Amino acid sequence: MPVKPSEQEEEYFAKQEIQRRLKAEAEKTLKLAEEEKKRLRELHYLHCPKCGSKLEEAVMKGITVDICPACHGIWFDAGELDKITAESKGLFSSIREVFT
Repeated sequence: MPVKPSEQEEEYFAKQEIQRRLKAEAEKTLKLAEEEKKRLRELHYLHCPKCGSKLEEAVMKGITVDICPACHGIWFDAGELDKITAESKGLFSSIREVFT
């Protein structure tokens, strides 16, 4: 003769199912966020923020900087401007003081 499960058993298994679904949804959301981040990086990585052209790398005083061949903009990564202007005086150091 089958035994009817108690309410506590039904509640326990319902909670387990809810937790499993929430975990699966969280994993799905995380995976989608990572894929979107990767897609955006591939879309924008090493492209000029001004005109969207592909940037080219050039060495300037031993520092690799990004230069746009279309609009001739020069783009520095974090700390690169400080390295270039640290040893030179004059125009570059005065520009550096404006931005700091």
